[in-house]
Amino acid sequence: MKLPKELREKEELRTSGGSSKYCSVIKCRKEAVRSLSENTWKDYVEKAKLKYKENRFKKIYLCKKHYKAAKKIRQKDNKYNQKKGFLDDSLNSGRVR
Repeated sequence: MKLPKELREKEELRTSGGSSKYCSVIKCRKEAVRSLSENTWKDYVEKAKLKYKENRFKKIYLCKKHYKAAKKIRQKDNKYNQKKGFLDDSLNSGRVR
């Protein structure tokens, strides 16, 4: 039986000893609600002016407050890229002679 998404994420954030992971942002000791790939989220976290502790698993653990800040930056960035590329795609879709 497949668990709901919310329960699966909470299970992933547990350590083998049963304790929870904490936010990777320096001086934040809140419990993490998200585990994100460092490769894809590093730029967004840094643009949100958050300094985080790197770990060997290449994961960034964020509490609700810090995840919201990084997500807001990511959405703005993605929105800008969508509008910017919109006209380029329409020019290339014409007939080739």
